[in-house]
Amino acid sequence: MTPKSFVMTEDNCDEVTQKIPFPFILKQPDGAFSKGVVKIDNVNEFKKTRAQMFEKSDLLIAQEFLPTKFDWRVGIIDGQVLYVCKYFMAVKHWQIVNWGSKKETSREGDVESIAVDQAPSGLLKVALKATSLIGKGLYGVDMKEVDGKFYVIEINDNPNIDAGIEDKILKDKLYSAIMEVLLNKIKLEK
Repeated sequence: MTPKSFVMTEDNCDEVTQKIPFPFILKQPDGAFSKGVVKIDNVNEFKKTRAQMFEKSDLLIAQEFLPTKFDWRVGIIDGQVLYVCKYFMAVKHWQIVNWGSKKETSREGDVESIAVDQAPSGLLKVALKATSLIGKGLYGVDMKEVDGKFYVIEINDNPNIDAGIEDKILKDKLYSAIMEVLLNKIKLEK
């Protein structure tokens, strides 16, 4: 399941407000770590923000705003779940990173790593189904949970794996699993 989404160009951008209600999220396709992602609350804000964003990109994505206390991240490699984390929203903010925060201590929300076998089965099922549509690489699937339903927000094909966070449960076994998959892919190409 995905939130209502709309791929925008300068030619069709006026259609967005007919398809997705305010507030909604406007994002650049190549944004990362909450950069290039803006919550739009009204028409004036939409016009101003899209003009600025179209200076950097020919395409923008408008996406239904689904407020949650945290985002899920499911790490997957070769069709197998590798790790699961909850990324909590930054203090008094709607994203996990608040780049506008003056205090560095409140810039990022907390992260909780969860053993794969303790994660909701529906979460894992949706993440695996989403990545199966694009291949068997290394992915970080960002998801939201609303009323027991899981929504794929985006699939990162170059996910961060930070020491002490994504590897908190498996530790070195996480890196060994990644290297084993890569080694097996190399062997198959010979």
